[in-house]
Amino acid sequence: MQLAVRELAGFYDTHLGAVARRILLRRLRLAWPNVEGQRVLGYGYAIPYLRPFLVEGERGVAAMPAHMGVTSWTDRGKCLTSLVEEDQLPFPDAFFDRVLVVHGLEGAESLRPLLRQLWRVLAPEGKLLLVAPNRASLWAQVDWSPFGQGRPFSRRELEALLQSGMFEVTGWDHALFPPPFNAKPLIGTGAGWERFGRRVFPGLGGVHVVEATKSLYAPVGPTPLPRGAQPARLTPASSE
Repeated sequence: MQLAVRELAGFYDTHLGAVARRILLRRLRLAWPNVEGQRVLGYGYAIPYLRPFLVEGERGVAAMPAHMGVTSWTDRGKCLTSLVEEDQLPFPDAFFDRVLVVHGLEGAESLRPLLRQLWRVLAPEGKLLLVAPNRASLWAQVDWSPFGQGRPFSRRELEALLQSGMFEVTGWDHALFPPPFNAKPLIGTGAGWERFGRRVFPGLGGVHVVEATKSLYAPVGPTPLPRGAQPARLTPASSE
């Protein structure tokens, strides 16, 4: 199932959504403590996590896939959101120093073309930070949170996917250990659950948090064609 932007925004307006945002943002900031002077792309529904990076970065854009829809998000009067096709991102090659993907992989219509586009727009020394539902977690089994929608991933699946997309994994973490119930007395701030889960069952967090770099030497397969494009037809050479 592919979630619309209004459903994602509604989740983050709940207590559980606020807890998830706070926990995840803490992990993301540990991975990227400073992006001063860098260009940052958020893909999927990354708006809840982009603001701190936007303050430090040279510029930031929130790109939302067409099937999700788009919402207005501005900074000092400038619109920072863009509606995009996942296999045709409207940005120059090697333009972004950092790419953050949240709620972007699990609902993708075609994963490999999307990853090739993210690879294309990422600078050679840039970093990709990916948040994706963990197949082994309780969060992936319930449908009242966005992390229970779309396709979840095992670590092996994500590793193979990133390798095929010409990325090299440089860091792996898990987050979201509180149970996915919108009950404030049970969840609280989520901090105690997070500490307990990371210590006792570290592989069962609700999401994978994966950092990767752009590989320039991975085997290259045929570049995926944009949606609707026709492959070139080869004809025999004339003998004359």
